[in-house]
Amino acid sequence: MSSERCVSGSHLMEKYHTISHTGLKNLIIIGRRGKKQMTHLASSSRKQMTQQLSAAQQAVDILRKQLQAGMVDKDYWGARLTELSELLVEVETLSSNADHQRKLGALYEVSQVIGSSLQLEQVLNQVMDSIIELSGAERGFLLLYDDRNELEVVAARNMDHETLGAEDFAISRSVIEMVAQAGEPVVTTNAVDDPRFARRDSVMTHNLRSIQAVPLRARGQILGVVYVDNRIRAGVFDEDDLELLAAFSGQAAVAIENARLFTKTDEALDNRIAELSRMQEIDQELNATLDFSRVMGLTLDWAVRVAQADNGAIALIDLEEGETKVVAQHGSTPSGVLTMLGDAYSLDGDREDSLTVPIQREGRVIGVIGLARADQKSFAPEAFSFASRLADHAAIAIENAQLYEAVKRANETKNEFVSVMAHELRVPMTSIKGYTDMISMVGELSEQQSRYLNVIRSNVERMTVLVNDLSDIARLESGRLPLEIEDNIQPASVLNELLPTLKGEIEQREHDVHIDIPTDLPEVRADPRRVTQIFVNLISNAFKYTPNGGTITVHAVRQSGYVRCEVTDTGVGMTPEEVSKLFTKFWRAEDAYVRDQPGSGLGLTIAKNLVELQGGEMTVSSQKNHGTTFSFTLPISE
Repeated sequence: MSSERCVSGSHLMEKYHTISHTGLKNLIIIGRRGKKQMTHLASSSRKQMTQQLSAAQQAVDILRKQLQAGMVDKDYWGARLTELSELLVEVETLSSNADHQRKLGALYEVSQVIGSSLQLEQVLNQVMDSIIELSGAERGFLLLYDDRNELEVVAARNMDHETLGAEDFAISRSVIEMVAQAGEPVVTTNAVDDPRFARRDSVMTHNLRSIQAVPLRARGQILGVVYVDNRIRAGVFDEDDLELLAAFSGQAAVAIENARLFTKTDEALDNRIAELSRMQEIDQELNATLDFSRVMGLTLDWAVRVAQADNGAIALIDLEEGETKVVAQHGSTPSGVLTMLGDAYSLDGDREDSLTVPIQREGRVIGVIGLARADQKSFAPEAFSFASRLADHAAIAIENAQLYEAVKRANETKNEFVSVMAHELRVPMTSIKGYTDMISMVGELSEQQSRYLNVIRSNVERMTVLVNDLSDIARLESGRLPLEIEDNIQPASVLNELLPTLKGEIEQREHDVHIDIPTDLPEVRADPRRVTQIFVNLISNAFKYTPNGGTITVHAVRQSGYVRCEVTDTGVGMTPEEVSKLFTKFWRAEDAYVRDQPGSGLGLTIAKNLVELQGGEMTVSSQKNHGTTFSFTLPISE
């Protein structure tokens, strides 16, 4: 804003400064004084004025009678007319004073009103309504400087407190610009005859008459201009009206500035809350997945959408290879953006139609977000700020996704290694088992030799189970375990086929086995070979961890659209803490009896995964020293 707008003006402007800068406190004092003076006028002067008017009426009656009778005493008539003239002057003065005091009182009242709100639009309308009421204008306009330093109409009202439409903005821009540039108030009783404005197109075109305008000044700066006029009557305003309007405008400027600051603060707070909500939504989306490609896509999508970009890309630094690779793109990314992405450490070469922000984690740059606009217009500062904050929020999700990808690759490598080793171990184990059986065929063996061979055979079987479990868990984790789902599978038939294979171990431990499966139990949809594997794991678990002479019960029942199977034992049981760790790979309880039993800690994990792959669910309930119940469900055949 130019310094010329802040220069002091004429004597009237000095009065304006004096009044407006005294503040609301002095204005209230003036208003209250005006009210007191009006009250004093009503109580003391009214009686005296009534007496003087009564005497004047009597003198007029006497003069009329003398005139009718042809008796004219020049001296007497001269004295009476002089008295009447003086009385009229006094009445005029008294009326003027009363009008001035009324305006001061009104000024006091409206100054209180405009300070009662911080809502900008409400304050602007209150100011204009009050100005029109004080000045007796036909209409009024309030203009404020916008961000481009141009005067913009922000309030336009008429004497009926109605907002004017744009078609009614027939005002004198010449007067307004003069007031804004010189910083001095202006009043004219008839603009079309005023030499300062008579030749102005706006004055002549709109046939403007009475006009007054004053600058709105706050904190030493001109905020805008107040303009009021009357297009019908000339001589509506005078210097006293202008002085009063200038005084009121000083207070109005403070109220407007306070409302503008409040509005800006309120808008900034709303924007901040909206941004925090948006960031919360972004965090939820980014943290809802560990899929690296999806995290990259979500990050770039948000950046392009909020920054209103047409093209964009995300590049990350490959620390092993020492180069930056584009991992996500939107649209047809310009070569300029790709060039910037080519060197993630050089981020100060932004053009107006593009921007790049670094993605940093723990003080190091791990990547960059690049955006570009097709229309070659510059990005708003808010776009850069948002992209920077988005990069900070995305950095954690990106690193988590990278770590997850690394873990997944390592797990895949491990599973591949386990699969290869399981295959390789089966060959020597088959050979060992085969030669063990052949030794028994070549001749009679001593008791000790037979015992040694049984130990070899037993350990080969244990190794076979372990290798099979390792192979199964590797294929489960990699999603390569084959399933052959069939309809009309009978759990009772599966049990009848597998129990003979477990009979020797069960009888050796002297367990009682009870099978409780209703004959009308529905058939299920499942892989029969995997159902057998589930039962084998659960029943083996039951007889291994139940001391000799225990009871194992297999029960099945229909439950909604599933068949629920239960394997219950009277074994050592588990604590709640042990149950919570039960399906962890390779985990086994610290109980001494459990540790004495052979096992890999994989059987239950495999069984649970097999149940879930077939659309069921496995649960467990256990009590220390009182036994355990494993339950699993399988869907009923349609």
